Amino acid sequence: MHSTTPMVSPSKKMLWTGRILSGAVVVFMLMDGVMHLTRIDPVVQAFAQLGFPLTLAVGLAIVELVSTLLYLYPRTSILGAILLTAYLGGAVATHLRVGSPLFGETLFPVYVGILLWGGIYLREPRLHVLLPLTGTPVRRGQASNLSAGQAAVAPQH
Repeated sequence: MHSTTPMVSPSKKMLWTGRILSGAVVVFMLMDGVMHLTRIDPVVQAFAQLGFPLTLAVGLAIVELVSTLLYLYPRTSILGAILLTAYLGGAVATHLRVGSPLFGETLFPVYVGILLWGGIYLREPRLHVLLPLTGTPVRRGQASNLSAGQAAVAPQH
């Protein structure tokens, strides 16, 4: 069932800001994935420090690269963002487990996730319907009156 709620396209400024943020995330994630595939020395050292066998590098690289490609493709960008968020959450948990510095390695994936979601939010109007950051909030009981597949959107003034 399709929603009858009209989606407003983002402004050019929002769209390009979102593309730049998303592009930075994509470049970083692709570079990281390729580094895992090639198993360069910093990757070998990091895996040893984190207590992971190096045999996991290729599998993690494949998950990272596929998720990044899904994020890059507009039709699957939201799915890619969700998968990359899970991947980055695993990185945070791993760094917490080994006692990495909080504001260094541990929170770095959180910063990447903020850029990832900021970029997709600015360029993807479907997220504006799902997560309206402006406008009138939905009142209690109003959300239950919506049929499946529809979202509440505040009237535009």
